Amino acid sequence: MAILIPKLNSFPAYVTAGERRVARRLESDLEEQCLCWYDIAVGSKRRYPDFIVLNPERGLLFLEVKDWKIDNIHALTHKEVEYRCESGIKTFCNPVEQARQGAYAALKLLEQDAALQQQHGAHQGKLSFPYGYGVILSNITRKQLDAVLITDEQKAILPPELVICKDDIKESVSAETLQNKLWAMLRYRLQAPLSAEKIDRIRWHFYPEIRIDSKQLSLFPTENDQPSPSDLPVALPDILKIMDPQQEILARSLGEGHRVIHGVAGSGKTLILIYRCIHLAEVLTQPVLVICYNISLAAILKSRIKQHGLEEKVQVYNFHSWCSYQLRKHTLSKLNTSENTYDDLFRSVEHYINEEKIASEQYGAVLIDEGHDLRAEWLNVLTKMTNERSGSLLFMYDDAQSIYNKRENLGFSLASVGIQAQGRTTILKLNYRNSQQILHFSRNFLQRAFDSTSQHKTEVLQPESAGTYGPEPEIQRVDKLAAEARQVLEWLDHQRNQGLRWKDIAILCPLAKTGKYFCSVLKSHDIPHYFYEKPEDKKLYDPQDDRLPLFIIPSSKGLEFHSVAVVNSSEMDYVKSDINEAAKKLYVAFTRATHQLLVTLHQDNALADLITAK
Repeated sequence: MAILIPKLNSFPAYVTAGERRVARRLESDLEEQCLCWYDIAVGSKRRYPDFIVLNPERGLLFLEVKDWKIDNIHALTHKEVEYRCESGIKTFCNPVEQARQGAYAALKLLEQDAALQQQHGAHQGKLSFPYGYGVILSNITRKQLDAVLITDEQKAILPPELVICKDDIKESVSAETLQNKLWAMLRYRLQAPLSAEKIDRIRWHFYPEIRIDSKQLSLFPTENDQPSPSDLPVALPDILKIMDPQQEILARSLGEGHRVIHGVAGSGKTLILIYRCIHLAEVLTQPVLVICYNISLAAILKSRIKQHGLEEKVQVYNFHSWCSYQLRKHTLSKLNTSENTYDDLFRSVEHYINEEKIASEQYGAVLIDEGHDLRAEWLNVLTKMTNERSGSLLFMYDDAQSIYNKRENLGFSLASVGIQAQGRTTILKLNYRNSQQILHFSRNFLQRAFDSTSQHKTEVLQPESAGTYGPEPEIQRVDKLAAEARQVLEWLDHQRNQGLRWKDIAILCPLAKTGKYFCSVLKSHDIPHYFYEKPEDKKLYDPQDDRLPLFIIPSSKGLEFHSVAVVNSSEMDYVKSDINEAAKKLYVAFTRATHQLLVTLHQDNALADLITAK
């Protein structure tokens, strides 16, 4: 069974009956290693082939599907078709020519890439795999076609080897027969299967929107946006640089309405959110709202949205900044309802919405990242902000990372806050961010902490590793903070010798005073750094700023770095001796590291024993 992207049940309403029939046959009858994309724009020119089929053992096939009826074809040449529609006779491109043009426009994206070229022989410099194109006439039988075009005419206008007819896709036709007809459209047989690297490279070129942290093609390109050979990367991005097929399926198949994604740390939730923003920005007239709790994460999301040129269509805020924006937008004053300024902001917005002084349904869609950090009453307000007609809302969470609210899971039903997603929840267990060693250490540490208390009775979604191998996390238990600092300095020197830039490394600490101490140490050793301590600092966080970033642990949520040092990790004062709360914060800190993790501690307590336990 092939992989169909998007899923058939999420196809839009405008899809023709013939296209659905073809999609079902391709999904059910092609080999399981096949990837089949339906009606997805290719490259910066945004061409839309009906189907692209990538078979690692065969090659690349482009298909156009026509639901035409034979009696409605008024005239037919090798270039054009005159077809009788309800509104009269219209002229269309010959479907074989349409398929050919679409195929060659897509192949141009691949031909400039040396890694996809033949390296030796008479065809050196040409693509190293076969490709082809063809047409499926879902409502015209072979007999009907033969009756209107003699053999010689068919060869010139609709070559039989490039055309599949209605009787070729009937349910009674075997999978083998259909496969043979499809693969006969390819120019030659592939000598060796395409590697996973080449498959991902093809996907990288075809679909810029699934790239991660690499140069993006504009979503709304100009004529000059086609990449030149010098724009192409020397090596394909690794798994953290491109969606894997399962992530792509989910991102493209979310559909309309309310959706929930319950995913472990590093499972690609934020990546899917960004893709969803790209899609919604194209189809909605109202702006899209992206909300999270963490200020630093909001800065990262805003940066990624800007990379895609969507800042005018997509608004990104942390929750309380959004509340401030709403008051400013509607020229309303903050009510003084408590001693908590942040709570006053929310209470004010809630009051003015109830008074209809702040409009509801302001957004075509609302997307909520790290939803486990938001209170139920906040979500009640946010769900009122999405337009009822489009009804698009995406809520993403991971209860293991709930560190701002003292609860072991969401603590409320999603329906109670207006999220109507029954039967539309997706669970993501695969962790793509962390090396297997870091994930294993982090997961086992969290489980030990939960097992050590009788408080935690709720099962937490357990991550499964899809990451790479790397070094084991380094745990350094010493006698004082100054000794921790010496260990960190040695470790930093090692990271730099590996060729890492300062921005690829981070120091995470439990308290501001710990961060300030390490700032003094870094300053004395002339190490460029910046402590993102205050809200105004976090809003300015730029992942491209080549200084060593320091964060208090909660502020690092949603971020990731090649190498992370978690310092003073057995500190308990800030969590008032709550082991579970401390463990969840440390779990967040540990899983910020993609490749290398250093954990230092000097205080002897129960938390220290959990960290260092084997």
